[in-house]
Amino acid sequence: MIPVAEFKQFTEQQPAFKVLKPWWDVLAEYLTVAMLMIGVFGCTLQVTQDKIICLPSHEPRENLSEAPCQQLLPRGVSEQMGGLRQLSGLKNNLDLQQYSFINQLCYETALHWYAKYFPYLVVIHTLIFMVCTSFWFKFPGTSSKIEHFISILGKCFDSPWTTRALSEVSGENHKGPAAGRATAIMVTTAGTGTGKTSEGEKEKVLAEPEKVVTEPPAVTLLDKKEGEQAKALFEKVKKFRVHVEEGDILYTMYIRQTVLKVCKFLAILVYNLVYVEKISFLVACRVETSEVTGYASFCCNHTKAHLFSKLAFCYISFVCVYGITCLYTLYWLFHRPLKEYSFRSVREETGMNDIPDVKNDFAFMLHLIDQYDSLYSKRFAVFLSEVSESRLKQLNLNHEWTPEKLRQKLQRNAGGRLELALCMLPGLPDTVFELSEVEALRLEAICDITFPPGLSQLVHLQELSLLHSPARLPFSSQVFLRDRLKVIRVKCEELREVPLWVFGLRGLEELHLEGLFPPELARAATLESLRELKQLKVLSLRSNAGKVPASVTDVAGHLQRLSLHNDGARLLALNSLKKLVVLRELELVACGLERIPHAVFSLGALQELDLKDNHLRSIEEILSFQHCRKLVTLRLWHNQIAYIPEHVRKLRGLEQLYLSHNKLETLPTQLGLCFGLRLLDVSHNGLRSLPPELGLLQNLQHLALSYNALEALPEELFFCRKLRTLLLGYNHLSHLSPHIAALRALSRLELKGNRLEALPEELGNCTGLKKGGLLVEDTLYEGLPAEVRERMEEE
Repeated sequence: MIPVAEFKQFTEQQPAFKVLKPWWDVLAEYLTVAMLMIGVFGCTLQVTQDKIICLPSHEPRENLSEAPCQQLLPRGVSEQMGGLRQLSGLKNNLDLQQYSFINQLCYETALHWYAKYFPYLVVIHTLIFMVCTSFWFKFPGTSSKIEHFISILGKCFDSPWTTRALSEVSGENHKGPAAGRATAIMVTTAGTGTGKTSEGEKEKVLAEPEKVVTEPPAVTLLDKKEGEQAKALFEKVKKFRVHVEEGDILYTMYIRQTVLKVCKFLAILVYNLVYVEKISFLVACRVETSEVTGYASFCCNHTKAHLFSKLAFCYISFVCVYGITCLYTLYWLFHRPLKEYSFRSVREETGMNDIPDVKNDFAFMLHLIDQYDSLYSKRFAVFLSEVSESRLKQLNLNHEWTPEKLRQKLQRNAGGRLELALCMLPGLPDTVFELSEVEALRLEAICDITFPPGLSQLVHLQELSLLHSPARLPFSSQVFLRDRLKVIRVKCEELREVPLWVFGLRGLEELHLEGLFPPELARAATLESLRELKQLKVLSLRSNAGKVPASVTDVAGHLQRLSLHNDGARLLALNSLKKLVVLRELELVACGLERIPHAVFSLGALQELDLKDNHLRSIEEILSFQHCRKLVTLRLWHNQIAYIPEHVRKLRGLEQLYLSHNKLETLPTQLGLCFGLRLLDVSHNGLRSLPPELGLLQNLQHLALSYNALEALPEELFFCRKLRTLLLGYNHLSHLSPHIAALRALSRLELKGNRLEALPEELGNCTGLKKGGLLVEDTLYEGLPAEVRERMEEE
């Protein structure tokens, strides 16, 4: 007998695929097994038993026009048996081989094809049904997606993070009775520790609502490995969703195989109902075998006709039930929008309102999953929620960045505050807010920061830097920082990305903004109102503004330092600067200026002016600086200035003058009349000589002359007895005057890159000069007398 297991390969599937089998597919599978057993049983009988038994007909030749066995055709069982008894005594004079020959010949010629091949047809049709049912599990274009989906689904269902996310997020977001019921289910799930919930546990929870309300949700603890696995699952789900939502091959394939099964069912039903009556117990056979056997007509008995007729009716019954399930499947496929799946009920139950709806093949598989168990889609939805993902990232961050590890990163910044700097993290660890000693927090390249209520633990926080790190600040935290934060730095791609809460920090003293205006808004340079910043003293703006933002005048009454760095974009309208009556420091860096703005000369309180990296060629307007009576520092470096006008002498109160990286070839003699000058930097120019009048600068302490073309120094230069730093590197000096000994306060001397052959031994009289402060070639240093070198090397 043929074992049914031989046909297993036609329907063999992975056990995990059962979650994609709705009840009608399961029923159809059992029906095909029953139909297959009918076919196999019939085939076995065909092979192992006689098919047909024939006896010669003794009718006279004149009655041959009538069918043999006519008198034996069924009019009732008694008539059949009676007719047989009438022929029972006849002798046919045929041997066994002749009977076998007649049996085979009549089987092939007289028996109807349906009666002969019925069991084989049943097996073939059943195998086709099996193939149609499982084809989408085998087809390369669909099986890979199904296997991937089942793999991810199982991991999501069993992940400990699923339990924790449902417990935490639902517990936070839900209110009222519905929340209590949802929390009850999640408490039970979390308590198992395995991520699976049995039916008994569900019933137990629903039966005890009072207990749920009084008990807080039990949350499982995730170790670092589990957290990393859940993080990888989020990435897999994202990529799988993008891949599967692109097409609907699974949906289309399922419809096609269902339509094929319906068509097959109708064809089988029709021809079986038509031909089932062809299975008869008695068969008349007329063959021309008289020369061999002496007979031309025979009456045959189809030995399995009775059994086959019963099997045929059973088979037709199973086919009808199978067809009804197929028709119901078609109704389900076309009656519902299976290419769209909404998680609305999950969102309402769990409180994770950001779970997105899905479409195409992703939606279709979730609809099939719901037919198996809707709990799968609920737990799978956790990995579609950004809230859940962000919470997992936060948990992993807290595992990685412990308070002890963060304390090791604490250091003093340039402002003397104890600073914690974090860069390129996936989020902000909650453990940061356990370091109450932090005074400055610097966050760089950290996306989507939302400050938690724990921010209030940073009681000493005074400085905050957000560099390409957009941050949201709840109202409670705004109240905490409003009067506490003194310095804030924000750097972003565009200035409109600056958080609005920044402009409401009333206690702010320094505001540093860096970002570009959109091209269409650069000319207007509109900035948020600064009226709330009543204590703002320092404002720094690095952008591409076409003019000084009008909102700067909101803080004109107390702004003391303004820095505008324009990255080379030309700054045109500067008249609003006149309103900054108490401004002490002004920086206009890379603003495309070709002349010194006239608005600057109206700033009576101005003490420092920096015009670095502009296009200044002439500074004739320098005479107007005499109106800025408090000006002590003037930085005109990194420009294209070719000469200094003689009326520079009017700037008698000037203490620091920076003219490096220009195109100067000479210095005016009147520069020596700036008696208050303490620092003069003319390095990186084309100076060939210096005016002797520089010796009049008796207060000069720092003189930078590096990277010029000086061949000699005037002797009068050494009258500047307070000189502490003298930078002469990379010039064309071939001799250094012994009068350098008069510079007893000298502590730093640079002579590298010149043409000196020896150093004067009078350097030994510069008591403040040590070896570390003398920058010169080793050979020149070794040429100094030993006692001079020993004195320089003394501590």
